[in-house]
Amino acid sequence: MTNDDGVASPGIHALSAMCARAGHDVTVLAPAGDVSGAGAAIGRITLGERRSMTPHDLPGDAAGIPAFALDGPPGLAVLIACQGGLGDPPDLVLSGINAGPNTGHAILHSGTVGAALTAASFGVSAIAVSAEVADPTPWHHAEPHLAVAMDVIATAPPATVFNLNVPAGPARGLRWAGLDRFGTVRVAVAERSGQWVQMAFRDPVDAPPPESDTALLAQGYATITAIRGVAEVPAHGDAGDRPAGRPEGRLTEVPPD
Repeated sequence: MTNDDGVASPGIHALSAMCARAGHDVTVLAPAGDVSGAGAAIGRITLGERRSMTPHDLPGDAAGIPAFALDGPPGLAVLIACQGGLGDPPDLVLSGINAGPNTGHAILHSGTVGAALTAASFGVSAIAVSAEVADPTPWHHAEPHLAVAMDVIATAPPATVFNLNVPAGPARGLRWAGLDRFGTVRVAVAERSGQWVQMAFRDPVDAPPPESDTALLAQGYATITAIRGVAEVPAHGDAGDRPAGRPEGRLTEVPPD
């Protein structure tokens, strides 16, 4: 289990506790600090260099779960775990719970999603979990939807990746969703000069497609999207070719197609 908000984030504490309650053996290897926006980066690797993995005590219901703070981004944490750096490679990688949704094609830049895609590159299935922020954020609302996602992924092909987003309030149901063209927010250039540039978050100009993750999440649904990372386009194919059919499972209101 990893995230991009850091090992001290309450989201990963909640996620760890959920999985432990369900009877899973959980080990946490997460960045020592917040590295949001890291994508699938692993950082610079120097031969002979040692990366610190400092034991970290998790609080509350997650107390007693083995956890380590890594000097590196979540992609590196997954690489280490999948190559036996924590013992036997994991059967499943969970990333999150991220504070804030990860929807649309903007997930390319998400460290939460990047960690899950890194797992797939090693043949390990993964689920990235994100939640809308509230005060306080009700992390527990993710638990029933995570349980469904884990049931479905258990029978899916190896290296399957799900992106799960959960609303701040009780969800109206769990829906398969397509990726929005952009996402919940867009990063834009707010101001610049000859020597600096200032970025800002902007709301999307156009309404998202009705069956997209952004639209369904805004309507109060939890959303799940099967995604994949780097994939070769066959020489006879087209960059717009659609991926293979998504795995079906115990989800509510699955669209007919």
